[in-house]
Amino acid sequence: MKTVFIAGATGYLGRFLCAEYGRRGWYVIALVRNAKSAGTLAADSIVEAQATVPDSLNGLMDGADLVVSALGITRQSDGLSYREVDYQANLNLLREAERAGVDRFAYVHVLNADAMRVVPLVAAKADFVDALRASFVASTVVAPSGYFSDMEEIWSMARSGRVWVFGSGNARINPIHGSDLAAAVADATENGTAWCDVGGPEVFTQVQLAELAFDSFGARPKITHLPDVLRRAGLALLPWITPRRLHGPAQFFLTACAMDMVGEAHGTMRLSDHFRALARNAKKGAST
Repeated sequence: MKTVFIAGATGYLGRFLCAEYGRRGWYVIALVRNAKSAGTLAADSIVEAQATVPDSLNGLMDGADLVVSALGITRQSDGLSYREVDYQANLNLLREAERAGVDRFAYVHVLNADAMRVVPLVAAKADFVDALRASFVASTVVAPSGYFSDMEEIWSMARSGRVWVFGSGNARINPIHGSDLAAAVADATENGTAWCDVGGPEVFTQVQLAELAFDSFGARPKITHLPDVLRRAGLALLPWITPRRLHGPAQFFLTACAMDMVGEAHGTMRLSDHFRALARNAKKGAST
């Protein structure tokens, strides 16, 4: 039985990765920061360590055939920077994988990273990918277009009554569900793929995403188009007027929403079903 070591196991994607590799017959080791707060994971073994502290990783990957890292900051709440986590913590994982003789290291990146390298979040990820591809360990980089969970922000706007888009709203994206992305990652690592740009089975413009969100609860779409100059002004001003935990994700969003984010189609999960599930759950919550 082959062994996979999964970092970022308690995140949105990490939980799907644990389940997918387990389903395929791998022995799954999940790396967590705090086992007591990790919740239920589909893992054979749970190990507790801080990836930002290299010495805490010593020996944890011994005997592993594969490391998969979905480690990164999504919400900055503990004072750590993108450079400390998305770059340095992953580099610490890579160095331990090298020492342990792991066969392959896979990393979940972001689509169009080279075009967004001015964004600190993306720059930290891209710098790690450079280090990974320079390593003697075989590597797989999977760059997804965006997650269904990211699209929930649009659904929330629609539920509040109006969706705001910049410019024409014609930039395209094919977001992917976590379970489909986990399967794509597992396929790529098992096939020895070096790089894979990944998206879901359906492509939407930003306007179409908004319409889909309104449709999930039977409302007439209310979409306001903002001048793109406001997006560009936001990119310039946000680092000066908001804390890092806010402007970091905003910089990424404002940069990515101006370009097509379309990866190779994978999976079967449909965003319309996801939005309808959100609407059903919201209705149940309102009635209790």
